[in-house]
Amino acid sequence: MTRHALIRVLVIDDSAFSRQAITRMLEASPLVEVVGVARDGEEALRKTFELEPDLITLDLEMPRMDGFTFLRVVMSKRPTPVMVISGRADEENVFRALELGAVDFISKPTPHAAPEIVEIEQELIRKVHAIRELRIDKVRERLSAAPPTIRQPATVHQPQGRSSSRRTRIVVVGSSTGGPAALMQIFGAYSQAPNCVFLVAQHMPAGFTSGFAERLNRLTPMRAAEAKGGDVLAPGSILVAPGGKHLELETAGGRTVTRIVSSRSDDKYTPSVDRLFETAAKEVGTGLVAVVLTGMGDDGRAGVKAVSQAGGKVIAESEETAVVFGMPQQAIRTGMVDRILPLDEIAAAIGNGRNERNRAMRGPL
Repeated sequence: MTRHALIRVLVIDDSAFSRQAITRMLEASPLVEVVGVARDGEEALRKTFELEPDLITLDLEMPRMDGFTFLRVVMSKRPTPVMVISGRADEENVFRALELGAVDFISKPTPHAAPEIVEIEQELIRKVHAIRELRIDKVRERLSAAPPTIRQPATVHQPQGRSSSRRTRIVVVGSSTGGPAALMQIFGAYSQAPNCVFLVAQHMPAGFTSGFAERLNRLTPMRAAEAKGGDVLAPGSILVAPGGKHLELETAGGRTVTRIVSSRSDDKYTPSVDRLFETAAKEVGTGLVAVVLTGMGDDGRAGVKAVSQAGGKVIAESEETAVVFGMPQQAIRTGMVDRILPLDEIAAAIGNGRNERNRAMRGPL
């Protein structure tokens, strides 16, 4: 696909309403061409090889071949960016699909939901346009590195008997496209819960973040939950920003707790990485570690500056592993990133004390 060529999309869904709605949304963009539709998995597989689309939108529940089988075949035979179109009741299936190689997802449009359809259309077009920045080879490399459950390329062993004497590290993480699988890889690399609390701003629509947090809680050594507001920052825990809202930090009752803020119509990104980083920098200062992972756009750029200026440390995922290098690249361009690391070295870097050195760490302090 050349830089200015149309983005050729294959739409797969067994619902005639969904096929028509998604096609109409896509064709509203002059940069997108729907080259075909498919009603079941077998037809979808045949058309994938015949049409060689740049992007596939995929309904996971299909007759004759389900979406998971389709994903496995496509990612092994003809790796292609796949965006899952899913109802909110199917969140567990969405995250399984992301681990099998799907690069992103949006909520499925439904009849009689005009306001939601407008929002879904805007999100769909934005994500489809960003496909030009996506590197499908990085998705395939990640899949081949380990089985698609918890990926553990470099298990981090925490020192026994010393964590209680060390101050709990506050780690804020921002990610977008490719982020759920990247986060699972980082958190799954720990053999036991580290003396850290992680706060995550992952670009994700409302209705899915609770399920994502539950998955992290079940498949990693840490206690994970969707942030509710007023949450205490406990070591060995992960707090995920709720979809459609912003996660911030504030002081209440003499201690640092979470704050949940509703999004506004003019917010560019929700949840906002910048807002999480900036409020954390103000509350935590030199004890803060900020991590910018794969994603499109520049969310996190202003936040990285705030963290660095407050004396915190910043890690950015390197181009060699990022599915979309947009967010890490924007962070690096600030000149305020301390470490630029491939994904499989980030857990080790976080796990070390602030003044320790590790050969996994690269780049100037």
